[in-house]
Amino acid sequence: MDIQEQLKTAIQQAIQALFNTTVDEVVLQPTKKEFEGLYTFVTFSLTKTLRQAPAQIGQAIGGWLLENSTIVSGFNVVQGFLNISIADAAWIEVLNDISANPTFGTLPAKPESVMVEFSSPNTNKPLHLGHLRNNFLGDSVSRILKANGYNVVKTCIVNDRGVHICKSMLAYKMFGNGETPESSGMKGDHLIGKYYVLFDKAYKAQVEEMVAQGTPKEEAEKKAPLMQEVQEMLRKWEQSDAETVALWQQLNNWVYAGFDATYRSIGVSFDKTYYESNTYLLGKEVVEEGLQKGIFYRKDDASVWIDLTEEGLDQKLVLRSDGTSVYMTQDLGTTDLKYQDFHNDRQIWVVGNEQDYHFNVLFAILRRLGRPYANGLYHLSYGMVDLPTGKMKSREGTVVDADDLIKETTEAAATAADEAAKGKLGEFSEAEKTELFRMLGLGALKYYLLKVDPQKRMQFNPAESVDLHGNTGPYIQYVHARIRSVLRRAASEGLGATGQGLNMGGELDPVEQQLIFLLSQYPQRVKEAGDDYAPSYIGQYLYELAKTFNQFYDKLSILKETDAVKADTRLILSRIVADTIRSGMELLGIDVPEKM
Repeated sequence: MDIQEQLKTAIQQAIQALFNTTVDEVVLQPTKKEFEGLYTFVTFSLTKTLRQAPAQIGQAIGGWLLENSTIVSGFNVVQGFLNISIADAAWIEVLNDISANPTFGTLPAKPESVMVEFSSPNTNKPLHLGHLRNNFLGDSVSRILKANGYNVVKTCIVNDRGVHICKSMLAYKMFGNGETPESSGMKGDHLIGKYYVLFDKAYKAQVEEMVAQGTPKEEAEKKAPLMQEVQEMLRKWEQSDAETVALWQQLNNWVYAGFDATYRSIGVSFDKTYYESNTYLLGKEVVEEGLQKGIFYRKDDASVWIDLTEEGLDQKLVLRSDGTSVYMTQDLGTTDLKYQDFHNDRQIWVVGNEQDYHFNVLFAILRRLGRPYANGLYHLSYGMVDLPTGKMKSREGTVVDADDLIKETTEAAATAADEAAKGKLGEFSEAEKTELFRMLGLGALKYYLLKVDPQKRMQFNPAESVDLHGNTGPYIQYVHARIRSVLRRAASEGLGATGQGLNMGGELDPVEQQLIFLLSQYPQRVKEAGDDYAPSYIGQYLYELAKTFNQFYDKLSILKETDAVKADTRLILSRIVADTIRSGMELLGIDVPEKM
């Protein structure tokens, strides 16, 4: 039963009956907390047509609904706002429908397919806090789109070649002395990240020495011996020098093993991984195609460009004068390759907002080239993540590694849970406690990074993220565990739901109505989150649902209720809330505990 659609239809009928006028669309919004009712219809837009005051229109429509609609139990008018209350029997029917629907919150299958590309790590350093926001966003958007009925493919492109990779390679060759992940006790990605930092320190020392001897800084940065060696190492790699390629493979394999361990720990996976070492030469044939079509043009120095001033952009280089690729060339070729592999209707890139211009240009070029997929391209741009200590910098070693942050957040969650439990965690085995703390730590981290609008720059505060009383993952996880505890106690006392609450009706408290109303909104919230690629919508919804359940739990008795129908209804309602929390948290990639 869709109360909202029934109410919209009834309002249209009321306007027709009362004013002999039709309206094509009726928009409802949730009633503000300070007023009675759950749905609000705004009448201001009708005043010009009906030539009546907004409040007068609201009174007339409200009275008609009360007399003619079985789902409306009352109304009040505040200026041009008609606030409508829904009959208990209608809410019971909604609860019945939700209870009988095992796929509640999952929308019907759609014929379209969507590719979501995210993570995009470099093999010269471990995943860090910024990567976590990227991974959590990409993974959650993939889950939400799947719940919306789309066929979803998750891809990752690894930046495994180039100057930055050679910096780590050169530093390892100079300072490594055969060190391995096993001999150092470090994960492979952390080990190689260490050498990236060592290179930067040694390089800066060379530049400072050259500047002190009178070389201009810009010239020193280009001519420093270490930078010259890095450029030479890159040339050898591109020429397939055996020793250079062997070193590159060895270090990258260590990094991949480290990445895989982190991905497993955060519950992220991919359907296909692309490697820049395999794709960096792609795109030159696209440039040739563009030249033949007159979309690109060649300058006197033989470089190839495109003029995008009509799109509000500028002139963009797509091939250097020496015939070598730029990033745009590679992306043109790689985008074609991904379409050839999967023929997706949409491609979504989860990439930080510093690349907004790059993607505007990429999409504009692909539209000019007439690619069949060009109108389905989208850049899910997100803001950077800072810590209370400030901005992070990879080269200076001030980045917070993802593994370290997960460990820190898990430890903070364990401390918070211990304090809240007041000794009750003694009932848990060590293995159960380890699993609970892992769940809470990851839940805190993911929820904190996902509850914020992706486009906003944000600050991550580990201590705040594990608070069991605020808008946090552990707070929602705790509510789920609380409900499961109530349901276990009910079952042990023989109070299991018999269905009486659904079949016999009964009066509902306003907080019960509010809970059922929120539950009825879940599929719409899932749809909106999919439409806008916004996991934050799900986070906000779950917090609202969990908070409302706590109000319900504090106000009404469940296990001690003597009225069998009311007790049964509350148990059914509690179960559905728990199931919806589990479903919604799963869309965020967060597990929920059965007990805390």
